[in-house]
Amino acid sequence: MVVKNNYNDCLTNLACSIQKYFGLKPKHTTMPYMDKLLEEKKPQNVILILFDGMGSRILDRTLDKNSFFIKNRKKEITSVFPATTTAATTSIRTGLNPVEHGWLGWNMYMAPIDKTITLFRNKEKGKDEVSDAFLKVKDKLVQKTIVDEINENTSYHAMELFPFGENKYHNLDEMLAIIEKESQKEGKKYIYAYDDEPDHSMHDFGLEDSRVKELIEIRNNKVEQLCHKVKNSIVIIVADHGHKEVEPIFLKDYPTIMEMLERTTSIEQRAVSFKIKEDKKEQFAKEFNQNFGRDFTLYSQSEILEAHLFGEGEENELFKSAIGDFLAIAEDSNKCIITEGDKVVKSQHAGYSEDEIYVPLIVIDKD
Repeated sequence: MVVKNNYNDCLTNLACSIQKYFGLKPKHTTMPYMDKLLEEKKPQNVILILFDGMGSRILDRTLDKNSFFIKNRKKEITSVFPATTTAATTSIRTGLNPVEHGWLGWNMYMAPIDKTITLFRNKEKGKDEVSDAFLKVKDKLVQKTIVDEINENTSYHAMELFPFGENKYHNLDEMLAIIEKESQKEGKKYIYAYDDEPDHSMHDFGLEDSRVKELIEIRNNKVEQLCHKVKNSIVIIVADHGHKEVEPIFLKDYPTIMEMLERTTSIEQRAVSFKIKEDKKEQFAKEFNQNFGRDFTLYSQSEILEAHLFGEGEENELFKSAIGDFLAIAEDSNKCIITEGDKVVKSQHAGYSEDEIYVPLIVIDKD
């Protein structure tokens, strides 16, 4: 298979450049452009803001060439595989590829408890209650972040901002105000901020909805205002992935295929993991390709491993069991596969189209 992710110029490598600047030892190649800029400018503050879902192609369709984001976009880079929040934000937070950190997708099979878990919600797929069984084995997935490493191993300071959790910010203005305030404090520091828009609204309303365009324009304008206020800073704006409007395929409508499954599907709706009954694997591949071959490419586990689709590195102990026997990937098709517990949305990601895998590297140097 052809791996479209550039694992020498992706979100992981950006994270590795940040590790290097703060005196940590990265596990992967760094990004030469960022290395050079950070070394020359030696900023007091490295500020990285990740806008969920704000891929390069949606920017091109939404903003004009004189907008702040477009003018300051240095280049496109790729997300990791799959191009989805769980995998990509964990890579930017850890400097590791998905094969290493293990956070592979929205839903992931956890072999130690024989359950498929919606990872960021700590719940079994399709269920409402928190899975105590998952919480007991969650540490088999990488937990330590670059922020943790900076605070534990250097004399510098680092922090993360999220719109959820114990110390959450409540809106975009508050997030940006915290960044501004923290940047004025003494000392070299790293600030990582995550915003769940425009992803949330694109899922609900689609890519062309006026509300989505307004959200992107607001972020363009307010980040520009922030950059007029901060000093001695490098401000980096990225996304975890892009988006593609989709049409669902309901797998329950294909009972022959459903009967071959050992467990529910996992990872993502456009990068779908299948675990198949031992004596049905050949038949499954035939049936799948007959029904869905125009929209998905089906890869065996051995093909995935040989291609290093999830990146190079020391394999997480849960990785092989999580990817299952087959992985079906949508490329330019607009289809997604839905099974029980999956949410039907208007726009999705994690497939292999350019709209999904390319993200902007926007960099602002504020002396």
